[in-house]
Amino acid sequence: MQFTAKVSDISKQRSACAIIAVDAKNRLTSCGEALDKASGGAIAKILKRGDLGAKLASTLLLSLLEGPADRVLLVRSNDGVLSQANFRKMAKASATAVTSLKDACSYLTELEVTDADSAWQAQQLALAAGLATYKFTRCLSSVEGYPLKKFTVHVPDRKQLKAMDAAVEIGTAQAIGSNVARELGNLPGNICTPSYLATQARDLAKKHTKLTTSVLDTKKMQSLGMGAFLSVAKGSEEPPALIAMQYKGGKASDKPVVLVGKGITFDSGGISIKPGMAMDEMKFDMCGAASVFGVMNALLELQPAINVVGLVAAAENMPSGCASKPGDVVTSMSGKTIEILNTDAEGRLVLCDTLTYAAKYKPKAVIDIATLTGACVIALGNHATGLYANQQDLADKLLAAGERTGDRAWQMPLWDEYQSSLDSNFADMQNIGGREAGSVTAACFLSRFAEDYTWAHLDIAGSAWNSGANKGATGRPVPLLMEYLLGK
Repeated sequence: MQFTAKVSDISKQRSACAIIAVDAKNRLTSCGEALDKASGGAIAKILKRGDLGAKLASTLLLSLLEGPADRVLLVRSNDGVLSQANFRKMAKASATAVTSLKDACSYLTELEVTDADSAWQAQQLALAAGLATYKFTRCLSSVEGYPLKKFTVHVPDRKQLKAMDAAVEIGTAQAIGSNVARELGNLPGNICTPSYLATQARDLAKKHTKLTTSVLDTKKMQSLGMGAFLSVAKGSEEPPALIAMQYKGGKASDKPVVLVGKGITFDSGGISIKPGMAMDEMKFDMCGAASVFGVMNALLELQPAINVVGLVAAAENMPSGCASKPGDVVTSMSGKTIEILNTDAEGRLVLCDTLTYAAKYKPKAVIDIATLTGACVIALGNHATGLYANQQDLADKLLAAGERTGDRAWQMPLWDEYQSSLDSNFADMQNIGGREAGSVTAACFLSRFAEDYTWAHLDIAGSAWNSGANKGATGRPVPLLMEYLLGK
């Protein structure tokens, strides 16, 4: 799909559809007025009928008999300055409404948005359009994708062209990365295995000189003492893999940001088996890993001058005669011993060894991303990602990146008072705390393996996928992570 920023005259710009805003009093923007004039007043006549809903972001698609655009999409705005959240609603609604067309040009950049310039608007419009055109078709016998192949963002002032063009590129890359993550997350567990992810990483490196990939297999992990990681994979016939993708866009001396993704390609719970209802959604337990793949793809699109390492801790958690049992004690790569009280708390076991391994890169910062706890879903629902950090500056930057993109996070406590819930009579620690504050104690567990560097943990159990009629991976938190990495 082609995304562009363009200075255009709506009265002359040919397109399959022009997207224009209409405020609460049915007033058009200047571009809307110009298109109405070019179409012989057709838009004003339709508005008088009251067919466009009054709710913000309501849309109405009309065919035009006169003028350069074949159609116009009217999008309900509000009076005065828009909030960023409301602009994103309009961007999403308008993008969804035009996916059945071959091309569209959005003039929503005429609107005024609180604390946001036209470049920010352009980025949000490109991101929304890119996300709207994703459709999972891999496992369907005969389904076509969306026809929309070209999306143009109107540049109100030629002086803004360079900034808005760059913003469109960023929004496009964020969408591409998010859609890569969605595709991997949506794949069933019999296709998307640890070996499949390793192959995807190797293939990506073959196509791009700035990316290198290496994969640690069982034998190598055993030699490194990754007893916690390996304990998760014991019950499965699928071999585990620790996948390392290195994007080298900066100087060799520049310290990298390391992203660590939980890649449990299917989570049955192991011996502590999950209830059968909705267990199919446990294919989404690798959405942290999927987001790392998404970020690497987005980086390769933009090729910024930074260094980033993506580590994917891939394994399958299954019950069998070889599986770990509640009460087993394993030794992590760090040398710390762990009593496994619940085999369904497996994500922290693959992550803790991967966090120890991450130190070898002498990182600027390490961020792990994981569908880690149901407790986070109870605390925050699916709107916000749970954020924990051992350094406030990193937390603040991630929170700000989430606010700018709408891929929001909420900081949770990481206090020493919670650590005692992990005390064990038989090992250095146990892998679960009590019933209370489950997301917090899981983060406390991970923090014990990230003491030597600046670290943050993103619990995406609520934000990584949707259940119900709209079941599917969301691609979050790729936009947040890209915004942070680019230093926006």
